[in-house]
Amino acid sequence: MPKLAGVNHLDAVRALEKAGFWIARQGKHIVMTDGTRVLTVPRHNPVNAITMGNIVRDAGLTNDEFRKFL
Repeated sequence: MPKLAGVNHLDAVRALEKAGFWIARQGKHIVMTDGTRVLTVPRHNPVNAITMGNIVRDAGLTNDEFRKFL
C-alpha cells in the first residue's frame, strides 16, 4: 500500500470534509464524523504516513481517492 507521507493536518481535514465528513469537536486532536464513522486527526505537521494511512482506511477511502480530494 503506498504511503501518504507529508500530509499537513489542515489539508487532511479539508480533504475529509470533501469526502463527506465534518468536524465534531476540536482540541489536541480534530474529531470528525460522517454520522456513522468517527475519525481522529492529530494536530501536528506533517501527520505520520502510517497514521494518515490508517485514518484514510478508517474513513472507507483508498489512498488514491484521498489524494484526489487533496
